[in-house]
Amino acid sequence: MLLYFCRFFLKIISLTNKLHDSVYWYVYKKTFGKVGLNIKIKAPFISHGLENVFIGDNFTADRNLKIRTFSSYNGRQHFTPKLIICDNVSVQTDCHISCINSIYIGSGTLIASGVYISDHFHGAANHLDIKTSPAERDLSSKGGVSIGKNVWIGERAIILPGVNIGDYTIIGANSVVTKNIPSYSIACGVPARIIKTIDL
Repeated sequence: MLLYFCRFFLKIISLTNKLHDSVYWYVYKKTFGKVGLNIKIKAPFISHGLENVFIGDNFTADRNLKIRTFSSYNGRQHFTPKLIICDNVSVQTDCHISCINSIYIGSGTLIASGVYISDHFHGAANHLDIKTSPAERDLSSKGGVSIGKNVWIGERAIILPGVNIGDYTIIGANSVVTKNIPSYSIACGVPARIIKTIDL
């Protein structure tokens, strides 16, 4: 009897969580620039500037996804950010994507847990900015980020501004990508370097 009750209780919890996620998504989807069909983003979802975010079909994201775009910052900077996520992209837990310029994520890309993707920095490494608290420094970008199709980004990798990652590429766990990685490559390390090119 106790086992039956436990199973029934777990089923109720599961159904409640699914209902919560559905209602949560229904509220959020109207704030995006555009969203496709069959989108699933689990709560909690942290966001800012979703009007600059465009998502294709069949996007899935696990809990604690943080997406932020900034059209203005500190009242003195203004940007025209655009974050495009193509069809069939999957994002695991605790990922953070931050945009003031442009970020493009190609179709079929898989992003593991804890990945950070940004097209900007807080300030510059010079004697003027170093005396200012990081939160008060101006944001700066050396270019957008472009991630090709069918890319696999390993757990806790970091993709920095101005980087292009080619199609069918694998980025190893804990890597920091600071420069372009061509298609059909496997790259890892800090900073990430190509360790293998996949022969076709």
